[in-house]
Parts: sequence; structure tokens; C-alpha cells
Amino acid sequence: MIIVSGHLTIPAERMAEVMPVARATLEATRKEAGCIVYSYAIDVLEPTLLRIYEEWSDRAALDAHGGQPHMAPWRAKLAEVGADNREVIAHEASAPRAI
Repeated sequence: MIIVSGHLTIPAERMAEVMPVARATLEATRKEAGCIVYSYAIDVLEPTLLRIYEEWSDRAALDAHGGQPHMAPWRAKLAEVGADNREVIAHEASAPRAI
């Protein structure tokens, strides 16, 4: 399993216009083969910080995700609104277990 975690910042005055594109991206991505979890969350204490969390069955599924057509409008909207401070990291989880 591959776990992706990260964040980016979106200017407060542009957050509302990002939400419809975020919603469309989430809905399409959750239908992709190998997608287990795909979510965005606005940080409670930092409302311009968008947190990213994903779980993928394997690296091939994650790699295929990056080339999906629905990712282009998401990337374009983030560039348009001036999103920055992006940090996204993929972690390989070899033996996940509940704690």
C-alpha cells in the first residue's frame, strides 16, 4: 500500500472558487482502480491550508493517477489561484495495522 500525505496553501479569498474543482477531482479519483482513500481537508487552525491524504493499492495505481484527465483541471485551478507551499510525499506501508 502507498500512503500519500501532504499539504498546500490557497489564498483565503480564492478558496471558494477552488472547491468545485476539488469536489470534481475527488469524485473522479475515488473511482480510479487502486484508489482506497482520497481526501482533502481544510485545516481547522489554518484555513488557507489544504491537507491531502491518499491511500493507493500500489505504486502503479498512484502513478496512473497522475496522468488521469481529471487531474489537469485541478492543477490548472491551483496554478490560477496561486496555490503554493506544496509538499506531498508518498510513503510505502508494508504492514499496516490498527492502533
